[in-house]
Order: sequence, then C-alpha cells, then structure tokens
Amino acid sequence: MKSRFKSKVAIVTGGGSGIGQGCAEALAQQGATVVVVDANIDNAEKVAHSISEQGGSACAVQCDISNAEAVNQAFHNIANEHGSIDLAVNSAGIACPNLFTADTQESDFDRVIAVNLKGIWACMRAELQQMLKQGSGSIVNIASTMSLRVHPGNSLYVASKFGVAGLTRTAAVEYAESGIRVNAICPGSVHTAMFSGAVTDSKEFSVLKSLHPMNRLGTPEEIANAVLWLSSDEASFVTGALLAVDGGWTAQ
Repeated sequence: MKSRFKSKVAIVTGGGSGIGQGCAEALAQQGATVVVVDANIDNAEKVAHSISEQGGSACAVQCDISNAEAVNQAFHNIANEHGSIDLAVNSAGIACPNLFTADTQESDFDRVIAVNLKGIWACMRAELQQMLKQGSGSIVNIASTMSLRVHPGNSLYVASKFGVAGLTRTAAVEYAESGIRVNAICPGSVHTAMFSGAVTDSKEFSVLKSLHPMNRLGTPEEIANAVLWLSSDEASFVTGALLAVDGGWTAQ
C-alpha cells in the first residue's frame, strides 16, 4: 500500500461495482480508509472484503442515495465513526432505456433523475456539511461525456448528467474559499456491468465504440486514475473542472 492518502477517509458511492469499485480500490491502494457505499450491500461488502484482504482499510455501508434522509443518516454515522470525510467520490448512477424523448415514460424519468441527479445532490449536501466543519475536503462527481454532449435516444440520461455538471460547477464556486474542491470526471463509455446491461445489441456497441477516436472503451481503472489526481493535493488549484476521460470523444 502507498501513502498518498494516508489518514484520509474516503466515501465512494456506487462502490460495489464498476467505476465506483475501481475508485474504491485505487483510493485504498493509496492509503485511504475507504467507506464503500452502495444500495447493494452484498456487492459493497465483497469490495470492502477484497480491499481488506489486500492490506487496505475498508468497510461497507448500505444506502439508497435517492433517499435524501437515508443519505444524511448514513453520512452522519460515517463521519462520527471515522472522524472525518476527507474525500468523496459520487459514482452511484443508473442507466435508462434507449428511447427517443416522445417514447420515454414518466417512471423512467423519475427513476433516473432520482438516482443520477437528486442522489448526487443529496450526497454532495451531506459531504459539504461535514467538510465545512473540517474546513477542507475534495468531492469528485462521476458525470459523463453526456454532461458535455447530447446523444439521441438518451435524453433522460443526458438531462441527469447535465444536471450533475451544473451542481458540480456551482458548488465549486460557492465553496472555493472554504478549503473544499468540487470537480467531476466525464467518462466516455467504460467496460462495466451497467454498460453491458444497457448495451446488449452488437450494432449499438460498435456505434458507441466508434465514437471514441481511440476506437475502444475505457476501463474503471483509467477513470480511477483521474479521480486519484483530482482528489490529491497535486490538483490543489483545480475546482469546478469537468475533466473528460473519454478516449477523445468530446475532442471531435
């Protein structure tokens, strides 16, 4: 284990799988005590156990981030138990049906906004309240290339991720003098279980792959490497950034 984040307490939402898991493991490898937060407690416990087996420090917490009161209680308990929340990676999110806007359903809208946007807000609010008490902290939200670009058939997801970009940049300005930095990563398509579940058609997969000039998808580890930098003192003058880690997608 390295010591880049020694004595730091990190929360990673959605840490039980995909990008969140990659971030949780990377932070632990750099010395942070990681709280793996996930709606699926079994997944969270597996990741926390794996980190501990490899010599890291981690625990699991179950929380549905679409429930703001549950978030408040869970994060309050985390801060009380560990003494601080120094780093936060808000990675929890869901996909939605690939439909043009006229064909979308109210239930799909409500669910994707509840998790991808309201959930990020609820986590940020709780994290900011604790970080203001400390006078320091770093928050990294996992946004999307679809925080920067539209993609036909994904209007609900795009709306939620544009919202994440807005929350990130506004909070960054609000707390710029408080010792708290707020940034976001905008990943391109990344090989995760969520991606595989949402993109089952080989033609659609090829289209998404071709959007990246590198002509491949990213990995959770590649996203985690960017998160590590934004969370570290090396990025001490960076706040309000929407950092594209997308194989060149948004450069076109």
